Amino acid sequence: MFDKVKRLFKKGNQEEIDEYVFVTEKEMNEDLKEIILKLERIGEKCGTDLQKKYVNKFKLQGKLNLRIWVCRDIDGDEDENLTSEQCFEKEYRSQLVIDYDGTKFEDDFYAYYVPLWYYFGGYFKGSGTLYDLSQKNLKTLLNG
Repeated sequence: MFDKVKRLFKKGNQEEIDEYVFVTEKEMNEDLKEIILKLERIGEKCGTDLQKKYVNKFKLQGKLNLRIWVCRDIDGDEDENLTSEQCFEKEYRSQLVIDYDGTKFEDDFYAYYVPLWYYFGGYFKGSGTLYDLSQKNLKTLLNG
């Protein structure tokens, strides 16, 4: 998926990147919440910057109305009132979404997305996956 995202912004060979950490429910605390909040803020800033930078280039390729933003949902239900403060609700997911009008590579709901945080759980226990900012730079990933 990341290769396809990177191809949107640059040409050349891409390498596969593993940039996620697994988080157990025991590790979910206020420190982790701050990391998630920071990650989503960086995602929002990254999306705004990239959208400004590439909107005209996308338009020239017939990809109209480029929009890059942090999308939050719980169990697939998007809600604009949903905030990072709810990141420990089961099935909460945040992702940096790239979408536009026009031909897309896949038949997904959005053209591309980069998962930031996902808290999944069963009846009694939960765990999550988190984009690892300590190892990877989100803006570099997308900008190439």
